[in-house]
Amino acid sequence: RFVNTELAERRNLILNNPVPGNFYPTVTTLVSAYQMVKAGEVARSHRHTANALRFVAQAEPGMFTVVDGKKIPMEPSDVLLTPNWAWHGHANESKASGYWIDFLDVPLTHLLGPMFFEHHEEMVEHTDIIAPDSPARFAFSETVRRLAEASNITPGHREIALGDPALTTIALNVVRLEKGASFSMEPSTLSCIYTVMQGRAEATIDGVTFNASRADVIAAPSSTSQLWRAEEECYLLRVSDEPLMRFLGWLRPIEGAR
Repeated sequence: RFVNTELAERRNLILNNPVPGNFYPTVTTLVSAYQMVKAGEVARSHRHTANALRFVAQAEPGMFTVVDGKKIPMEPSDVLLTPNWAWHGHANESKASGYWIDFLDVPLTHLLGPMFFEHHEEMVEHTDIIAPDSPARFAFSETVRRLAEASNITPGHREIALGDPALTTIALNVVRLEKGASFSMEPSTLSCIYTVMQGRAEATIDGVTFNASRADVIAAPSSTSQLWRAEEECYLLRVSDEPLMRFLGWLRPIEGAR
């Protein structure tokens, strides 16, 4: 209530990783943030060269994002894309605040230099087109269905990719773990950020253990070992810079890391 959308175009709580020398990113190439749009509010349409996506933590019917002239519903646990230079704004026509988690490659864009930004001429881009099946939306119900049909099955563990890849610099993977099942990744050059889409799990990153439940965010910077164990049936969203590392030929394991 103290920070409105006129004062701050995006009401964000940025997840800055508090390690020595770091002032902004969550992991080296990616930043994550919690965002809120209150009932009746709009977040102005703009576009930027950074790639972005959002995981919907809490929303009532009437919460929308408008991407390139299409009004896309925001429903709990959906994943929505706003690619490089796509117009996007948000409108909350419901009676409750909407919350989501943003993921962007802003640290990478800042480092390389081509950070450009424009406001749309309208406060929120006007459209009569409602597009629940937009390729910019990965509905959670569809993700659950795809996981149920996934063929890459290990005991208690299934995984799918969203998009191929979802964005030019960002890959999205969803992991489903049955209660008691585990999932691990060896140390590599990948930088990852996780959020729990549904359920509860225990995450051990480089030997440090955290309890994580829905809409918690866990950072797994490059060179870290990662182990997840489900305390109940659990869905995890893993956001990583895999397309970038693969394109540059830098995707490789890191031996000797913990």
